[in-house]
Amino acid sequence: MSPVTHSATDSDVLQRSEIDRSLRHPVMFFLTSGAAWLAVSILLGVISTAKMSSPGLLSDCSWLSYGRVQAAHINTLVYGWGMQAAFAVIIWLMARLSKKQCSSAGIILTAGHVWNAGITLGVLGILSGNGTGMPWMEFPVFAWPVLLISYFVILIWSFVQFSMRPKGEGETFISAWYLLAAMIWFPWVYLTANILLHCVPGHPVMAAGVNAWFRSAMIFLFFVPVGLGAAYFLAGKVTGKAIDSAQLAKIGFWSLALIGPWAGLQKLAGAPVPYFLPYVGATATALLFIPCVAGALNCLRTILTDKETFSPSPTLQFTTAGLVGLVVLGITGAVTNLPGSSLQFTQFSLSGYGFDILAVYGFFTLVMFGATYFIVPRVTRREWLSRRLIRTHFIFSVYGTIFVAIVALFGGMLQGRGQEDWNSTWAGGQFAAPYAVTMTFSWALILFSNVFFFIHLTLMWLRLGRRGTQPTLLNTTHEEPASPHGEDGDIDNAGPGHAPAH
Repeated sequence: MSPVTHSATDSDVLQRSEIDRSLRHPVMFFLTSGAAWLAVSILLGVISTAKMSSPGLLSDCSWLSYGRVQAAHINTLVYGWGMQAAFAVIIWLMARLSKKQCSSAGIILTAGHVWNAGITLGVLGILSGNGTGMPWMEFPVFAWPVLLISYFVILIWSFVQFSMRPKGEGETFISAWYLLAAMIWFPWVYLTANILLHCVPGHPVMAAGVNAWFRSAMIFLFFVPVGLGAAYFLAGKVTGKAIDSAQLAKIGFWSLALIGPWAGLQKLAGAPVPYFLPYVGATATALLFIPCVAGALNCLRTILTDKETFSPSPTLQFTTAGLVGLVVLGITGAVTNLPGSSLQFTQFSLSGYGFDILAVYGFFTLVMFGATYFIVPRVTRREWLSRRLIRTHFIFSVYGTIFVAIVALFGGMLQGRGQEDWNSTWAGGQFAAPYAVTMTFSWALILFSNVFFFIHLTLMWLRLGRRGTQPTLLNTTHEEPASPHGEDGDIDNAGPGHAPAH
């Protein structure tokens, strides 16, 4: 390198280091509190699945009845962990793309505390019997304005930050496309659903339709774009390569934007609604296979071009596992939501739960784990303490998720067949019971690994991590890369079709 180039590179590294340092407390607050809620959610998942096979378990405590525990389990997973992990990734990535330090860490932290207070009160409301009974919206009515205001405070800063990009950088990377879209779609979806259900309530059948649409929109218009945005960034950043196909990236994004808002109403099949609505929802859900597979394959082809980097990298291994989960999600959505065939067996069974877990945990959460292992050493200026804990976390998370999601999907199909068998006694619960035992064991394994993940993360926030210049990789015999293309490399993400700056 010439002296001028070397100086510019040092300046860029120093700038990124200052940005990361300014975001240390907001990012670590959201990740650590989210990890704590994730452990709570999994514990509630263990209890709820155990009660499916043993209904008498903890029957003396009304706060731990199945309906309340199951609702608290899903809502803590979605709002306690999922949303906060998304906040951490969004504010960090927007600051990086804008090349501006965070000057509002106190405001973001205050909004984060309000968000967690809203989640706590909402969970207590559900467990005390004051939930709304609407899937993914069970928090008492007072909670949703609190969460919405907190969201606006957190994300408006990200919009402002992104708008402050240097004037010479007019192009927006594909990762930012997805994140910006999710930031806009969430308040539209959340505000619309809550106003229609709580402020101007209409017919109960249409309320069920709004709720079904909200549940689908949260998956495909928030969790999927945030996960794909993070995956695109990590794929280009860690491998040091351009995204495999710019055209495929655009197809995946615009197909998701056009198809995603129409999905969800297939859950009203058989209800007294206009006949075309369930078919529109079913068609849209089946067509969402296109953006899911397009985005996942594009990222996977980018990652797998550098197998030497992939093998020891916890970031790429978690991200790859999540992308495979996204492909399975697209296939599952097309197979299990067809009116007149599979939908009658999955509409009121465990399969819906399996689909939700596959989306929120099997794809989104695994990608967020990959992002966490990449971001945290940068904002804390420390390396992860133990590769053994990371490896254990990976194995238990992946295999546990496979068992929970696949067993719920398959067991739900059999449960649905039992429900449709009108010639005998209604035996849906009997079909589901053995699969519930497997899910309980799987959640227990995931809980074990995530407790240590939370401890590991907390130690990093306290800056008790390992001091060192080399990253914590999974392969102990791997020689650390001397170029900036490895896990410890810190070159900016390239847009589709553009080579990264060396």
